[in-house]
Amino acid sequence: MLNVQNIFKDVNNLTAKLIEVGLSSQQNFPTLNKLSQNISEISYANSSDLSIALKNVAYQDIYDELDRGKNYNIKMIDGALIQLLYRFQGSQLLSHRLAFFSSPYLESFQNEPELYEEDEIFADIIAKNIVAVPIRFDYDPDNFQEIHHPRCHLTLGQFKNCRIPVSSPLTPSIFIAFILRNFYNTAYHLYSEQINFNNQRFPETITEIETNILHFAIKSPSL
Repeated sequence: MLNVQNIFKDVNNLTAKLIEVGLSSQQNFPTLNKLSQNISEISYANSSDLSIALKNVAYQDIYDELDRGKNYNIKMIDGALIQLLYRFQGSQLLSHRLAFFSSPYLESFQNEPELYEEDEIFADIIAKNIVAVPIRFDYDPDNFQEIHHPRCHLTLGQFKNCRIPVSSPLTPSIFIAFILRNFYNTAYHLYSEQINFNNQRFPETITEIETNILHFAIKSPSL
């Protein structure tokens, strides 16, 4: 059964591996904090108020504030910011917030492609038609409303009511593998074996009714 120590170790290992393969340009290693006698939080150094990420302000302003305050676990080589935040009560997962803020400043890559086109890992991030869109996976069972607010859900962009059901909470490995596979595909194929993603899974939290609408499913690996 997954617990706070398993998840903390996974975040720590992933951070080290992303540095090792050259995909992280800056980073904050995870911290494990006791909020009360039985509540633990996995966060990172320099973690501060994240409400800016939920405000109705321009995406560039959100990105700039997070970047300026180093409010992230990982800053990727193209400037994208990754956050991995978990809260546990004892061994029970209470919530998570896993976010990917793509950089709104890809012009620096696009305007000087000769600096990057020699390196194939940049192939996925210098295209001129790329649009910066934030992605967030939340596990928030306290606010559960079937279909309208699934326990675990995916939000695309800053759309207030975008909550796509997800079958279960995500481990750090599942989230980082998703980000690399879809947004850094060349790097994923080059480095996935070195990164050595963890195969553990959280139990399903999706309802039967939610499985009847379009949703994301995470299946446990075959034994």
